[in-house]
Amino acid sequence: MNNPIATEEQARFEREALKVLADPRMQSTIEDRRAYWLEKAQPGDAMRKAFESKYDEVVFGAIIWSLNSDPQRPAVVTISRIPHQLGGVDVPGSRWGLDNPDSVYRVIPISGAERYVITGKVPDPRLTENYFTLWNAHMGTVDVLDGKSLVLDDEGRFEIFVDSDDKGDRANHIKSSPEAVEFYIRDVIADWANERPNELAIKRLGGAPTTPERTFDQKVADAQAMLIKNVDNTMRWNAQAMDKAANAFDFTIDRDSDGALRNQLYIMSHFDLKEDEALIIEVGLGGADYFLAPITNIWGTTNDIVHRTSSLNLTQSHRTTPNTLTYVVSVRDPGIWNWLDPCDMPQGLLTLRWAEFEDGRPGRGFGAQSRVVPFNSLDHELPESVRRVTPEERRKQQEERAKSYLWRIAE
Repeated sequence: MNNPIATEEQARFEREALKVLADPRMQSTIEDRRAYWLEKAQPGDAMRKAFESKYDEVVFGAIIWSLNSDPQRPAVVTISRIPHQLGGVDVPGSRWGLDNPDSVYRVIPISGAERYVITGKVPDPRLTENYFTLWNAHMGTVDVLDGKSLVLDDEGRFEIFVDSDDKGDRANHIKSSPEAVEFYIRDVIADWANERPNELAIKRLGGAPTTPERTFDQKVADAQAMLIKNVDNTMRWNAQAMDKAANAFDFTIDRDSDGALRNQLYIMSHFDLKEDEALIIEVGLGGADYFLAPITNIWGTTNDIVHRTSSLNLTQSHRTTPNTLTYVVSVRDPGIWNWLDPCDMPQGLLTLRWAEFEDGRPGRGFGAQSRVVPFNSLDHELPESVRRVTPEERRKQQEERAKSYLWRIAE
């Protein structure tokens, strides 16, 4: 159950985030944005019900992220966690921004005028996908380092130097610039049971901080501002898919802006199904070593990713052929292994992700095609090679899934 996420630093930030959450000024902004978002979104009954738990995560995500924004006192903080406990105290989840359930997301604030060193240790087995992305203030990529290219010592440890100089003879280097403000680090856990994220730490070089630490009042104000920004960003991102026809995959996200990862390909859509309908999605891998199909709600978070198959990656999926996969989205269980479970909601978003192509570019067959069919016709519409499951096999699949995930919230 080794958990590199559960650091003392992480616990300190989560405890402080709970204090900010309880502050009356923060609560006032939370209630204001609650009314604002519901009025703007006009959700259906199922999506409105989901809001009550998902909005809490959007709120806490904004608080804990905003707390780690001092480049003079950088820390490594994990965001987009599910609800968990810390010393017997309930800690809300912090998912937001069309999160990837495979990813451990960690943020580190920096200044382009400063020098830093990130230290860490890679796990065994080594991750299929791991990126250190340096952002500007608008989530645009300044530089990115592929974790697979890290130069390690004999024990799997590494140092990454971060500054505006050229790399020189340093083994690992990320080039900063005046507009750089933050690292957004993705450790992608493709095999939930056996893979773990890198161990990470950050040190600012150059002596003691030259600016005073923020007051608690300023931290509350920063959390209020981030929540306001994140709600608006979620609606804007949703519109990229929601303004297009439902149940079709024809929108590719710009990978160099808005927080997307330069080394991934994304195709985004939204689905809208009746109870007697199912959405069949045929995926071509195009040679990708990594693929993920996750469902998110309109509040920008994933649903029940622990106990239900609301996301499936390449490790968790059954292949129709060596280079293709077939998925079904439906409110009712369709009796196939690759069921993307919308968790009782007939609407939602899908942001399909491909990565790790051998030559950096997708090959033949890459893409996704979809069609809506009557639920009762699924058996005739699906290829013979699709893996069917019994209710008992589904229960076992869900149990194994939960068991493979829960190390992430172990203390």
